[in-house]
Amino acid sequence: MIDGTPSLFVASLSNQRPAGIELFVEQFVREFAYYGSGKAALRDGLAGLVEPGENVLVPAYLPDGVAEPFAELGLETRYYRIEPSLAPDLADLEQRLDDETAAVVSVNYFGFPQPGLAELEALVAEYDCYHVDDNAHGSFSVDDGTLLGTRGHLGITSLWKVLPIPDGALLYLTDETVADRYDPSSSAGVRNGIGTVDCRFVASSIVDDLFGANGAVRRSIDALVAGRGDTPAVGGPRERYERGKRPMAKLSWDVLEDVDPDGVRAERRRNYRAWQEILQARDDLQVVFDSLPTGICPQVVPVRADHPEGFLAELEACAVDGVHTWPRLSSSVLDDPDYDTARRLSREIVTLPVHQQIDPAAIVDAGNRLVR
Repeated sequence: MIDGTPSLFVASLSNQRPAGIELFVEQFVREFAYYGSGKAALRDGLAGLVEPGENVLVPAYLPDGVAEPFAELGLETRYYRIEPSLAPDLADLEQRLDDETAAVVSVNYFGFPQPGLAELEALVAEYDCYHVDDNAHGSFSVDDGTLLGTRGHLGITSLWKVLPIPDGALLYLTDETVADRYDPSSSAGVRNGIGTVDCRFVASSIVDDLFGANGAVRRSIDALVAGRGDTPAVGGPRERYERGKRPMAKLSWDVLEDVDPDGVRAERRRNYRAWQEILQARDDLQVVFDSLPTGICPQVVPVRADHPEGFLAELEACAVDGVHTWPRLSSSVLDDPDYDTARRLSREIVTLPVHQQIDPAAIVDAGNRLVR
């Protein structure tokens, strides 16, 4: 069986001395802050830069909760179209820009650099607004010597999406003006002691390890220890956003102090390549990113499937856990035919796990059993 997420109780496979998160991040950016969630970090990063009534431009291909921090700040969320390559539709983006645009958000999907970024940055400069580098997926991805998430005036990353921790995010303050205006809320920082979030996560991790293959036991105990991470299935967008407005858990910090980013990246890259080799024989599947550039730490393997429901059923039969289509779009995007590309991709793209605790042999075994 291939688990969808890494376990808290499995040691790193790297033999290198752990660097820890701070030593890693400080190589690339001077000013950054810890949070429980990326959306709470984004809210604080923008709070001192914007005024109610302004607007923020966001790619349509994003989860439904992305607009919540903007709504809290009194900002209008304007979705712009994307290309099938995940690059911004620059003509559509420029058409939606105006004098009231406070910021434009770019996204490093699945841990890979945003296509078309140079052109987007040129528009941001022309209209004199802020650039937010959303790197929720790629905490340890480095592109041409630059840490993803640090290429805008501010950026975010979600550490819990690549590590077995209950929560955790970083806010990058890469522009001097942004750093000077930053006023952290009560959601910033790290909690002093072990709390209920830590305990629920540990309990859930134990259950995953002991009962992951037993569906009935899994569902029963999940009801008792609900709350692991920022589970998107629990509550609506507003509820999930409010639940994430807290400092990072102490347990998360303890793990981050000993993490080996280079080792995590190496293991994920190895597993990405294993999936890539297997899937190239399937003419009904297309890996979204054919190449894996040096320095990139993939969150998952995104695959466009001609028949996603059938592919998901195949993967379930091969005991590959944690696979799903991505993302759950905003209702305003789902209901608007103008965003046809984003809606189509959300139905077709299936995400396969590559986390650092997967044995490549398990991927090969699953690949051998996939129905051709």
